[in-house]
Amino acid sequence: MNLEDVAKQAGVSRSTVSRVVNNEGYVSDETRARVLEVIERLNFSPNHAARALVKQRSDVVGVVMPGTANVFFGDNSYFPMLLQGIAEAADQREYNMMLCLGHPNEDREAFSRRIIRNRIADGLIIASISGDDPLIDRLIKAIPYFVMVERPLYHEDAISYVTADNLRGGQIATEHLINLGYRRIAHITGHLNISDGQDRLVGYRRALERAGIPFNPDLVHLGRFSYDAGYHSMKALLEHHPDAVFVSSDTAALGAMRAIQDAGLRIPDDIGVVGFDDLDVAVRATPALTTIRQPVQKKGEAAFALLLDLINGAIQSPHQIILPVQLVIRQSCGANP
Repeated sequence: MNLEDVAKQAGVSRSTVSRVVNNEGYVSDETRARVLEVIERLNFSPNHAARALVKQRSDVVGVVMPGTANVFFGDNSYFPMLLQGIAEAADQREYNMMLCLGHPNEDREAFSRRIIRNRIADGLIIASISGDDPLIDRLIKAIPYFVMVERPLYHEDAISYVTADNLRGGQIATEHLINLGYRRIAHITGHLNISDGQDRLVGYRRALERAGIPFNPDLVHLGRFSYDAGYHSMKALLEHHPDAVFVSSDTAALGAMRAIQDAGLRIPDDIGVVGFDDLDVAVRATPALTTIRQPVQKKGEAAFALLLDLINGAIQSPHQIILPVQLVIRQSCGANP
């Protein structure tokens, strides 16, 4: 079954069937209805590869996550939520999603070359990439349409991106603890080679400064957005006797809470805890975790919409979208939710 068969049955030219299939060009309503009726009756499905050659489009978007091949295992639901947002938005526009995962031990140069050589996708969405990754420079030079799902550390004005207001989120979390009377507020950071981690740290420091509380580097420990990093960072921080801690992710916050409880301390009676993300694990924590809610799924939806606008020429220059965040008060901070 091909276009000629449909054209013969509908009594039109092959080019008319092609225009109907690709929703392009002028075709009268009567002719369009007749062609569509034949397509349905014959159960005709146009060859995707052939359509791609004609349209010079594949209707495929690539989602690239360097160094995150293991993110779908364990309790971290951030990336599945992000992908759900992208996938649902792509499905509504009849696009397919191709997932490109790196490996933590994979050579960065080799991974970037692999992504650049792959010409299947019309455009790319890049998530969780470190600021020094060589892929960024290669994308700027070789890929016309791509969107990042975080603020890039370099070339910010030249790159389209969608992110949550991480700086404001870090500030709100710390201000909340200050308003509850805490003064020795520790911070477990995320990756500091990713803007999310940097901006949340800046927000933490800004809140301390505005409250007149001196910044104490002993109360800051470098983490990696993971449960184990949260646990070991909190164990180190306990030596400096914090009365509260702001943790840069919910997953790491759960590790920090376990370290506090293993030390025989109570949450929030001895140490208040605030996380970031509002993943499903925040509600399941004991006690339930106060956190900063970022719209993870909406980030995925917005990234796809922005990428499609670039592909379709609806926008010509890089665009940046910063989504608002919200404090969600539960039991772990000591406030009455």
